[in-house]
Amino acid sequence: MAGMPLNDMPWWRWRAHVRSALHMLSDPAFHQNYWLPGVPGYGDVTDAVYRLVEDTWLDNWSAEKYVGTVFRDSQEAALVDVAVLRVLRIMHQVGADAPVAAYLQHHGWPEAVRAAREAHVRLAAGDGDDPDTTPTSLDELAAAMHSV
Repeated sequence: MAGMPLNDMPWWRWRAHVRSALHMLSDPAFHQNYWLPGVPGYGDVTDAVYRLVEDTWLDNWSAEKYVGTVFRDSQEAALVDVAVLRVLRIMHQVGADAPVAAYLQHHGWPEAVRAAREAHVRLAAGDGDDPDTTPTSLDELAAAMHSV
């Protein structure tokens, strides 16, 4: 998220958290190289889901509520809604404390990853970022939150 214009959206910190979560959820290579082996500093699936919904309450209502504050337009919001629903459905089925492998082996995981990827690409493009970079660590995310 290095190129992201951090303060052009009113609730940019929420957007940064949602983007970070979607980025991690959308990258199968990241899952294999960071989450599965438990590389420190990147959390896990549960942590990413928490970042996705913690401030926004996207587990309770539509992202459409945040168009103009967190999301640039209805298309971004719609893609985020699909990703949230797919990931939450799996979380409820395998359990929030399940190991990463349980998520990756779930029959619905590829569809959740695809939905997260579509949302991630749209949000990254809206912020002028390359969607194909490796997700940043949680420490880098925290530093970005305090840099502005």
